[in-house]
Amino acid sequence: MEIIQRPKGTNDIYDDTGRIVLYIRDLVEKIAKEYNYNYFRTPTFERTEVFKRGVGDTTDIVEKETYDFVDRGNRNMTLRPEGTAAVVRSIIENKLYVNGVNKVWYFMPMFRYERPQSGRLREHFQFGFESFGTNSPYADAEIISIAVKILNSLGLKGIKVNINSLGDIESRNNYREVLKEHFRTHLSELCSDCKERFDRNPLRIIDCKVDSELEVIKTAPKIIDYLNEESKEYFNQVKKNLDILGIEYNVNPNIVRGLDYYTHTVFEITAEIKDFGSQNVLCGGGRYNNLVSNLGGPEYPSVGFGMGIERLMNALESEGINFGKKEIDAYICYISDNEKDYAFRLLSELRNNNLKCDMCYTNRNLKGQFKECDANSTKFVIIIGEEEMNTNIITIKNNNTKEEYKINRNELVEFIRRNYE
Repeated sequence: MEIIQRPKGTNDIYDDTGRIVLYIRDLVEKIAKEYNYNYFRTPTFERTEVFKRGVGDTTDIVEKETYDFVDRGNRNMTLRPEGTAAVVRSIIENKLYVNGVNKVWYFMPMFRYERPQSGRLREHFQFGFESFGTNSPYADAEIISIAVKILNSLGLKGIKVNINSLGDIESRNNYREVLKEHFRTHLSELCSDCKERFDRNPLRIIDCKVDSELEVIKTAPKIIDYLNEESKEYFNQVKKNLDILGIEYNVNPNIVRGLDYYTHTVFEITAEIKDFGSQNVLCGGGRYNNLVSNLGGPEYPSVGFGMGIERLMNALESEGINFGKKEIDAYICYISDNEKDYAFRLLSELRNNNLKCDMCYTNRNLKGQFKECDANSTKFVIIIGEEEMNTNIITIKNNNTKEEYKINRNELVEFIRRNYE
């Protein structure tokens, strides 16, 4: 019988990889609590209109990469390709905007039909932070600081923040006309996608991966030179706030981001990772003041970022950073089946005291159980024989130093906690 394999562009998560994913998730949750952000989750699929109106029907994501299907009720549905538009839909539907400020974080799978490559899978996990209800450059700086703190906490080196401003709607519309004028006489040089973007969304031409080396792209006017005074002041305040936080940054006028909903601040965060090339962009985000109203809600300014788990894990692996080591506090070994019930009760007792413990349920001899201790990177080995069972004086051995102790069962939990390094 033919072995059924996982779909192309997806991954199975287990063992060390699973532990790394959970480590990152726990770290993200910890930092979210520090910044007073609340957990959020949306359905895996949404009505297609959510992403067409939210992400933008001129983006590569919507035009080429979404997983679309018609359900049995003849409704057009799409597997979630990114988190923000779905979160906005939920905020509108549940009228969460009446609360004033909503600060949320999520950790969810996303789906994009693209050519699978390192750090870019068809099913990938992404976490993100979104701050709604505050049109303030302080919120922009806070969002950037969260992403920087997560990357620094993971031990990645050479973290760099690259920022730009797309300005408000007036600035963007003015820039749009300047761009069209620039590209008008060079349309024949552009790829077929960019020719279509010329009328619908010329900003997307600058972000094109196919034409990125063309001279007409490199010499294109920069939006930062066409900001109105209000947009300039907003951007200056964002930079000032980053200075207050001690976050170094570089103004990169080429950052426009690939989604239609951005206004004002946009940013990308990179790390110095050997042989990563363009994959060193670990995080991207910005402000999107009009997204909520575009999806039928009220004026409700927002700013946020998303970060992909797979690319982040590749970065950690390249830097030799591993949080996935399997390790438990104690492993209980029994000399014969006569002590098995006693060992099982002791195992439950230790677990009820929040210690990470295990034992062997199969018929392995003592030598085989010791091998299991090493396989689990066990700190302490607890050995149960007839004497231990009758006296409640437990034999416990430090699996690293090989020192052996005799401990009263009632003092066992405290001993493990006190001596665990």
